[in-house]
Amino acid sequence: MNNPLPQNITSTSLSWLEGLPPGYFALVMSTGILSFAFDKIGMPLLSDALYVLTLFAWVCLVCLSVWRVMRFPQAVRIDLLSIRRVFAYFTMVVATSIVGVLLNMHGWQQLSLAFWAFAFLSWSALLYLSFSVLTFLTHETSVNVVHGDWLTSIVATQSLVLLGAQIAPQLGDYAGYMLVEIHMLWMLGLTFYGIFITLFCYRIFFLSFKPEDTSPLLWVIMGAAAVSANAGTSLLSADAHLPFILAIRPFIDGVALMLWAWSTWWIPMLIIFGIWKHVIRRYPLRYEPVLWSMVFPLGMYAVASFKLGLATDFSPLEWISRIMVWVAFATLCTVMFGMLLHLFRPQRKPDTTPH
Repeated sequence: MNNPLPQNITSTSLSWLEGLPPGYFALVMSTGILSFAFDKIGMPLLSDALYVLTLFAWVCLVCLSVWRVMRFPQAVRIDLLSIRRVFAYFTMVVATSIVGVLLNMHGWQQLSLAFWAFAFLSWSALLYLSFSVLTFLTHETSVNVVHGDWLTSIVATQSLVLLGAQIAPQLGDYAGYMLVEIHMLWMLGLTFYGIFITLFCYRIFFLSFKPEDTSPLLWVIMGAAAVSANAGTSLLSADAHLPFILAIRPFIDGVALMLWAWSTWWIPMLIIFGIWKHVIRRYPLRYEPVLWSMVFPLGMYAVASFKLGLATDFSPLEWISRIMVWVAFATLCTVMFGMLLHLFRPQRKPDTTPH
């Protein structure tokens, strides 16, 4: 008579894989953007260390994601049809674009082009899938499920702009096509941001707001604005010769500064939310994967401040950038420590005693 015990044990031991959050690619986003930031402020050793960690984490998470699709396809299907989880898959697009930026920075131009193509195809598929889920699987009272992950679609869109601006010069006669493409993507990201931020402000300020509604994912509100400002400055630094692109540069200048100011405004507001939840309402602060969604916006804000300072020749923005890089790095170390404690904490063994 066959004993089903080994199969049950295997199923239980892989429960972590079945429940692997699709948004875990935010870890790669966080380490990657800080690697880029430390390179810009002249700290190559720390930048290179984070670069290696970023590549390692990206490869591991891609392999785990493929394994999860093969081993637990139903769990992945549930994620992709959930309005609370499908947008989290955009973190894979952002992580891939950030890795592409780092590869290009280290001389792997052809590989960075392949990463842009993979990120763009993934973004295209996820964009229409997520908006279809948002359209057909919601109802008239679903405003209460407004979720920070929705804004990750904007971050993904703008990450394609960041990488596209870097690889455009490598395309020779086709560089103009890429420049037109990334200008359209930037404006599309702005459109999405206008739609989603309106929903977020309505949800936060005009409906009942409870401590459990406050999540580190809210930091993506600031991060989406910061990456849009960063993408705008990347467009300004691109060597464009098309007349209509040159004509809209003053518009890009003004919008980039506006987005940086908007993201700056949100930082104290988000800190107030955290104090209200964890100090006033006394909700315990513990590790959860969504904490990585707080690290990346801080790092992106630092990079956006640095690049905007260069574009405007305004040195105080560089000082802000240097301060925020270390704030983001300290946050990364804290979250990383919490993650390691969580991963290596002894787990209760399942009860396998026959009943």
